Amino acid sequence: MDLVTEIVGFSAGTLTTLCWTPQAVKILRSRDARSISLLTQIVFVTGCSLWLAYGVLIQSMSIVIFNIITVLLNLLIIGLKLRYDRPASD
Repeated sequence: MDLVTEIVGFSAGTLTTLCWTPQAVKILRSRDARSISLLTQIVFVTGCSLWLAYGVLIQSMSIVIFNIITVLLNLLIIGLKLRYDRPASD
C-alpha cells in the first residue's frame, strides 16, 4: 500500500478507536451506565470482531490493530455496563 493509503487508514482507525475512550472514562467516574445500550454495544463488538477477522484475512495491520483495541475498549464498556447498571429508583 502506498503511504497516503496507510495514513488515511491509521488516521481513521485512531479516531474511531479513541471516540470510545470518553464514554469509558465517564462510566468509570460516574459509576452510572444506564444511558448505554447493551444491545448496541454487543452488536458493535460483533461487527468490530468481523472487521478484525477481515483484517487478518487481507493482512491489513491497520484494520487488525485498531479493531483489537476497539473490541477491547468496548468489552470494557460492556463490563462496566453490567457492573454499574442500576435500575431507576422510583
